[in-house]
Amino acid sequence: MNIKQNILKSLVFLLPLLVTTSCMPDWPDTADRYEVSGIDVSHYQGAIDWDELAADGHDFAFIKATEGKELKDKAFFANWTLAGKTGIRRGAYHFFRPEVTAEHQARNYFAAVNLAPGDLPPVIDVEDRGKLSAKQLVRRVNSLAEMMEIRYGVKPIIYTGQNFYNRYLAGQFDDYPLWLARYDQDEPVTVCGRDYHFWQYTDRGELPGINGRVDRNVFMGTHLDLAMLCLPPSPGAGPADLAKTEEKTPMPVVVTDDLAGFGR
Repeated sequence: MNIKQNILKSLVFLLPLLVTTSCMPDWPDTADRYEVSGIDVSHYQGAIDWDELAADGHDFAFIKATEGKELKDKAFFANWTLAGKTGIRRGAYHFFRPEVTAEHQARNYFAAVNLAPGDLPPVIDVEDRGKLSAKQLVRRVNSLAEMMEIRYGVKPIIYTGQNFYNRYLAGQFDDYPLWLARYDQDEPVTVCGRDYHFWQYTDRGELPGINGRVDRNVFMGTHLDLAMLCLPPSPGAGPADLAKTEEKTPMPVVVTDDLAGFGR
């Protein structure tokens, strides 16, 4: 068989494959596999067009509110207010600093965040243990979580990376909603085998209404499941009663063994 015949035979074999692959759609986004999707943002995303973002079909947004003892995200008020006008479900997160006492971190968050029925629970973003041992870290996060639960009436969501969770937090917060980060096509895997509620699958999302990249997330349940996770209305509450949920209340007093004196 000569060279021309070999080339012709190869083309006959490859042509159907080329036609098939050229007609295939692009690889679908991870969010396409789930019923409920959302984002998380901070001042790093700059000015966000929340109307355009909502029109693109996103269901929820976690918005950075505070960090450590004193820092308040400079875009929080604008993002919280504008997101609330679109119907996107809102959640406010606190970036946990291991060197700061739970009480100081709680005070910072409470001063910035008023949650109303229909909002997502507060979020504690835990990514660093600093100089704390694993036990000290769990104790401090638990103290902050208890204060948030007393203040808002719901258990806060714990956010962290898959590897950090498996190393330091696995088996410690099983009663709390869990939000895990794993930047991959595959879902996170926990060493303790527990389920999680949210998955942050990329930090390189590009969406209408946002200049630059943004974290993207999916919720592991249905729209109804997400609604059930949110702050409920008070029993028998009417419009006037619901409005009162926006009013500030004194910070709850919680007696803890929060590493007395550490980081003060």
